[in-house]
Amino acid sequence: MEKRVNIAWSTRAVVRIIALLLCLSVFYTSALAQEPQESRSDISTIAEPYSILPDSALYSFSSSIDSLSTPSLLIDTTAVIVDTLAREVQVKTFDPDAMRAVWLSALCPGLGQIYNRRYWKLPIVVGGFAGLIYATTWNGRMFADYQQAYLDVMDTDPNTNSYMDFFPPYYTEDMIDDAWLKNVLKTRKDAYRHYRDYCIVGMVALYLVCIIDAYVDAELYHFDISTDLAMNVKPALIPTSLTLRPALGLQCAITF
Repeated sequence: MEKRVNIAWSTRAVVRIIALLLCLSVFYTSALAQEPQESRSDISTIAEPYSILPDSALYSFSSSIDSLSTPSLLIDTTAVIVDTLAREVQVKTFDPDAMRAVWLSALCPGLGQIYNRRYWKLPIVVGGFAGLIYATTWNGRMFADYQQAYLDVMDTDPNTNSYMDFFPPYYTEDMIDDAWLKNVLKTRKDAYRHYRDYCIVGMVALYLVCIIDAYVDAELYHFDISTDLAMNVKPALIPTSLTLRPALGLQCAITF
């Protein structure tokens, strides 16, 4: 009788354990089945504010996000940035117009050099014109004085004696040789007239040089002047037509 009670008790315990395990398995299975629903509900709650947008807006928004992630857009954006920077550099780079420089220099000598941004040439132009204008004025004044003196010494009027201004006050007309005076006055008159004419020609030449310099400087503003300027001299065998043997000489190579 005692053994049967123990067996019955142990059977009941096993049944209870099996039932408990079944309940736990059912609960665990239901929990696993609910997790995707909760994640879907979370996604639906996240996407809920965008549900009020129309389908076209959602499509454009999604396509823009997809396009941002593509490498082609990054390449296009980089190309646009580089192109913009290149255009800014081209705008900032000074490119003088040769004809504008010519007209400015013709209008006023030195303006073409200022337009070409060759400011160091301006003192040369101004100094050259200032010196030539002063020389022309001085030689013209001396020419006028000697010409008037020569005209006075050539006439027969005793009251016209401006040539006496070239002598000290204690000199008189009796002390001066008439032939010598006429020769000296004529020689100096002609000399100062030539000097005046040379100065005028110099001003015209300087004016033309300023125009030509402005044109050439504008045309060669972006001319590439390389710093690699060298000359190599080495011995070489030079073929000649006189003899079958080549002649010994020097070969010169200039790099510029």
